[in-house]
Amino acid sequence: MLWKKGRRSDNVEDVRDQSTGGGGGMRIGGGKGLSLMAVVVIVGIGLLTGQDPMQILGQLSGQLTDQSSPQVTQQAGHTPPTNDQQAEFVRAVLGDTEDTWRQIFQQAGRTYKDPTLVLFRGQVNSACGFASAASGPFYCPADQKVYLDMSFFQEMTQRFKAGGDFAQAYVIAHEVGHHVQTLLGVSSKMQMARQQGKRMEGDGGLLVRQELQADCLAGVWANHAQKRLNWLEPGDIENALAAANAIGDDRLQQQSQGRVVPDSFTHGTSAQRVKWFKVGFAQGNINQCDTFSAARL
Repeated sequence: MLWKKGRRSDNVEDVRDQSTGGGGGMRIGGGKGLSLMAVVVIVGIGLLTGQDPMQILGQLSGQLTDQSSPQVTQQAGHTPPTNDQQAEFVRAVLGDTEDTWRQIFQQAGRTYKDPTLVLFRGQVNSACGFASAASGPFYCPADQKVYLDMSFFQEMTQRFKAGGDFAQAYVIAHEVGHHVQTLLGVSSKMQMARQQGKRMEGDGGLLVRQELQADCLAGVWANHAQKRLNWLEPGDIENALAAANAIGDDRLQQQSQGRVVPDSFTHGTSAQRVKWFKVGFAQGNINQCDTFSAARL
């Protein structure tokens, strides 16, 4: 991936020097992190009680880390140093998502508001509550920020065998896809559906449809990025598809507990995630990403 030709975003906030603790994103068991099944159960509790799952995760993660590390007091971040190649990569990818979505929104007669991407290490405070790296990269609609501990990329390569620059770019674009959903009103509709007691989890549930739409939007970005910058190299799309395949609910559940429980799905199966990224990349059209109306995911 020829990312160095991309424009650097000024909307990356670096708070890594304020963070404490270690660990990588999507930690599955071991250490002080929450297991995948614990995360799934907590999300389910939040949906049933009307609480924000990120706040519950934050509270529990805080309890787990209180005895081993001090509480984080979040201060204003700063721009990452220019000699940090990983941070430069993030800035380049975020910058191109900004260029893509500004153009798409403008063509639709709308205005795109750039999100902020926060780089943290170990744990972080957000408007959605406290979170540790164990929860993986996430988007918080309350402050319209993407939160990323870059150790997640190392975990993708080592544990899930999904390495490469474009696989990492897919992760960032997926989280930005959630920001696009917020601007389009999808997130508020999800909150309303949750309050109304509609089915959220499970294969075909609203949470799964929301996540698959974000995968499709990541594909839309990739389509436009290739047309505008021609920065994809042989194998890049395969790397993104490998990443989507590696973090499907069915594969993660099989690896962590030895069985698959479709009723607890929150992100979709590996095949579904690959499919919807492909739809977005092939069409480059946001109108093709209506996972909520799709009869078959």
